Amino acid sequence: MNFPRLIASGFGSGFFPVAPGTAGSLVALAVGTPLLLVSPWLLAAAALAASAGGVWAVRASNAHGDPGWIVIDEFAGQWIAMLGLGTVTPLGLLAAFTLFRLFDIWKPGPVGWADRWHTPAGVMADDVIAGAMAAGILVAARAIWAA
Repeated sequence: MNFPRLIASGFGSGFFPVAPGTAGSLVALAVGTPLLLVSPWLLAAAALAASAGGVWAVRASNAHGDPGWIVIDEFAGQWIAMLGLGTVTPLGLLAAFTLFRLFDIWKPGPVGWADRWHTPAGVMADDVIAGAMAAGILVAARAIWAA
């Protein structure tokens, strides 16, 4: 496996035989949780690196369309969703995971729009937008809960 494919596949997690997108999101959750515990800025930097590096890796891997094994977009989106958490709790992590996967699969509004780009940037953008939508809901829920 070459380096771009390694990155695009989420260090191989995209080759999980069942639901590779969900598997990639779970691996991203496991990797992102300690980053978030150290600092939200560290997780934000990782999400930015995954987003930019993902566009490069998808392009360099010579993949056509958005094959299921490409999950670096799930890493970026899941990490962005986790940025909506105020504190790291099991319930919060479950909410971030569930909301991100819901928007990534359902593809409402701008998520579906980006998904139809059919370019390396589009492969990444739909998940980045899904992650941002999930984070927005988590921030709103925190504000309502605290009120």
